[in-house]
Amino acid sequence: MAILASNTATAQIAGNTVLSALNLAPNARVAGIGFNYLPVADNDINVAFGNPSFINVSLHNALSINFINHFAGTNYGSVAYGRTFEKFGSYVFGMQYVNYGKFTRYDEAEVEDGTFHAADYVFHIGWGRALDSNFSIGVNFRPVLSQYDYYTALALSFDIAGSYVNNSKSFASTLMARNVGAQIVTFGGKRERLPFELSAALSYKLQKAPFRFYLSANELQRWNLRYSDTLNPTYTVDPFTGERTDEKAFKGFIDNLFRHFDVAVEFCPGNVFNIWLGYSYRQSKEMQTADITNMSGFSYGVGLRVKRINIGYARNNYHLGQAPNTISVSTNLERFFKK
Repeated sequence: MAILASNTATAQIAGNTVLSALNLAPNARVAGIGFNYLPVADNDINVAFGNPSFINVSLHNALSINFINHFAGTNYGSVAYGRTFEKFGSYVFGMQYVNYGKFTRYDEAEVEDGTFHAADYVFHIGWGRALDSNFSIGVNFRPVLSQYDYYTALALSFDIAGSYVNNSKSFASTLMARNVGAQIVTFGGKRERLPFELSAALSYKLQKAPFRFYLSANELQRWNLRYSDTLNPTYTVDPFTGERTDEKAFKGFIDNLFRHFDVAVEFCPGNVFNIWLGYSYRQSKEMQTADITNMSGFSYGVGLRVKRINIGYARNNYHLGQAPNTISVSTNLERFFKK
């Protein structure tokens, strides 16, 4: 199984799926808003990399390079490149890697036996097509190779997406089945499930104000996203009588319902800079501590346009002690060849 289950989208079922690298935010815009993919039609390769239904000819020669300083000395990054072929359509090619670092190897007698590295590699081929002026579809094909010392695993994964955009492009929505597939080569003969998810997301930009609002509904294939946490029990115990009082059913229903939704806002006054702010109630609840108020669940970032280059920076507060930094640089190489 994967060494690092680092994305909160699978936190409540940790150990039941493999290759959580499939759920890592690939760039600063996605990380700042805090979603797994973005439902917005603005010809951004950072959007199309995660949402293939927005791949189109405007991304020809678009390039994005990203680096993320993650937990406990681990890091990961990605690169994406858009290309349109006259006979075959529009594509986004890319790769993500996760470097888990160097480990000390021990034999069965607990004698030190050198060191080894562990890493995941996610290869990416995305295809998109507009059905008409409002509807589009797309597919990501993502083979995943895991190399942990002598052990190797291989999986084939697909994302299947469909989107609707209104004529003014102020409203966009996406329905996506993510991580559809299976392991082909396993670590020890035991086949494990990929982190499959059915989700939907939408965005709406105000006509007379520079704000775009986002809403995503996650894990639609399952209802119960809660789990037992001994540090944050759902019941109370009277310190004098020892009597236990269980949580009200309605409160539990509301808590579970809110865990399915993430919200975000993007401040976009023009082509010079953007500011992103997102909130995940589920991440906040799963990473909360009993007596300390923290910023778990919040994500934020900023995007700057410097001449022909877009630079993005974002942080996602997973919990009190960890907030990965994401840096992205993107451009369209076509612009550099124009006079």
